[in-house]
Amino acid sequence: MVFLTPKIMQRTALFVTFGGLVTSLITAFIPFWKTMNSDLNEVENWFSGLWHMCLYTEEVGIQCKAYDSILGLPMDLQISRVLVSVSIGSGGLALLVVFPGLEGVEMFVGHPRLKRRLLILGGVLSWVSGLTTLAPISIVAYTTVVDFWDEGFPDVMPRWEYGEAMFSGWFGGLALVIGGTLFFIAVCMGDFDQRPPSVPNSPQVKHRTKHYLKTEVL
Repeated sequence: MVFLTPKIMQRTALFVTFGGLVTSLITAFIPFWKTMNSDLNEVENWFSGLWHMCLYTEEVGIQCKAYDSILGLPMDLQISRVLVSVSIGSGGLALLVVFPGLEGVEMFVGHPRLKRRLLILGGVLSWVSGLTTLAPISIVAYTTVVDFWDEGFPDVMPRWEYGEAMFSGWFGGLALVIGGTLFFIAVCMGDFDQRPPSVPNSPQVKHRTKHYLKTEVL
């Protein structure tokens, strides 16, 4: 298709990657990974994130407090903190690496191989960012489900459930993976456009070759 060019594919990949990074960044810091409300006290809602624990009441509103100790956190939150930090760093680095390699950007002009390598590196970093976003979300989701259905807890005890940040994190991680894939597609499209034109076999050449192979018998 004429309108689907490598330049447009690169811009689309950049837009998707940037959107995924912003979504993952917001997800990392909002305290809505898990939520809990009690049937005994319906006016209180608890929210838990990677960095804060929050309590919402109708009289006071929302109050948040940072965790007292890192080592005192559950193992899933400790691992999630590390992975989310890697995700944000690799996602930001992907955008910085990719930008000079875009078509139309007056950087590294006359070095198409370098631009191609930058796009590939940016796609790899975007993949790393997306996977390290999906991993902590999935880990916390798994532990939440296991704890929710744990028969060792009394039925009257409130249990943690999924918060809004879980779904935004999944969306951001998938967007980063898709953005990295689009960078790879843009590179393949550029390689296809720059391939040398193939010389078609002329029917006249074939006809002359056949005459050379013939031996006339007089």
